[in-house]
Amino acid sequence: MTPTIFDIKRYAINDGPGIRTTLFMKGCPLRCVWCHNPESWSPEPQVLFKQSKCIGCNTCKREGFIVDECPATALEMCGREWKLDDLMAEVEKERAVMEDSGGGVTLCGGEPLMHPAYTLQLLRELGRRGFHRTVDTTLYATQDVVRAVAEACELLLVDLKLMDSEKHRLYTSVGNEQILQNIRFVAEAGYHFVIRIPLIEGINADKENMEATARFLSSLTVNHPPLTVHLLPYHDIGKDKHRRMMPPTPYNPQGYPMATPSEESMERCRQCLAAQGLQVIIGG
Repeated sequence: MTPTIFDIKRYAINDGPGIRTTLFMKGCPLRCVWCHNPESWSPEPQVLFKQSKCIGCNTCKREGFIVDECPATALEMCGREWKLDDLMAEVEKERAVMEDSGGGVTLCGGEPLMHPAYTLQLLRELGRRGFHRTVDTTLYATQDVVRAVAEACELLLVDLKLMDSEKHRLYTSVGNEQILQNIRFVAEAGYHFVIRIPLIEGINADKENMEATARFLSSLTVNHPPLTVHLLPYHDIGKDKHRRMMPPTPYNPQGYPMATPSEESMERCRQCLAAQGLQVIIGG
C-alpha cells in the first residue's frame, strides 16, 4: 500500500503529547469553508503555484503545468506516494527526540479515516516499532473503521465543529449525525480521546452552539474521566493556499462572516464548557 502524504511536520508540539512527527495524508470527505489545508481535499497529488517565485515566462502554460519544467521553481508537487519502508525511515530520523519528550507520531490530513487500510497499516507498523500513535480525525467514517483505528492507536484528536446538523452541512458539506454517534461510541468504549473545536466567530462561537456542545460533551462523562477540550481560535491561513491551487480555488466563496474570536469571546466559551465539568484548554 502506498498512501499519499502531502507533508511531514517534524518537531510538532500541538498534535498530541510531547514532540511529534506529524504525517499529513491527502484526501478528505469534508469541505469546511475555513479549511487551512485545501490541498488535502483531493487524495491525488496536485500542482501548487507560488506567485512570488514566478518570472512570467509562461513555460507552465506551454508544458501543461509540468513541475520540473518551471525554471523559477514556482510550481511544486503536493502529495507523494510513499512506500512503507521509506516512510518509516523518515519517521525513525526523529526517534530520539520523540522518545526523550514522551512524543510520537500523529496521522493527520485531510482525514486519515478516509483511507482505513492505509491508516491501519501505518498505525500497526508504528506500533510494532514502539511509537506512541495519535490520529487527528473528524470521525466521519463507519463505526467499524472508527473501532479499528481507535484500537490501533493510543490517542484520538477529535474535531467537533457544530452541533446543529444543518449548519454543519452548510459549512462543511456533510451532516454531523455520524460524527456525534462516533464520538459517543469512542467515549462509551473507553478509548482515549481529546475534543478539539475550531472556534470561529460567526460560525460556532455563539452561545446557543456552545451550550449545546457543553451539554453533549458532558453527557459522555458518565463512564469516562472528565473530557479535555481544546478551543482552537480561527485563522485565515487557508486564503493563500487556495490561491496556490492549480487552478486557484475560492476561499469562502459564499462570503460567510468568519473572524478570530476576541479574548472575551474565547473566555465566554471556555466558561460555558467548564461549567459542565469539562477540562478546557485554549490553543494546543
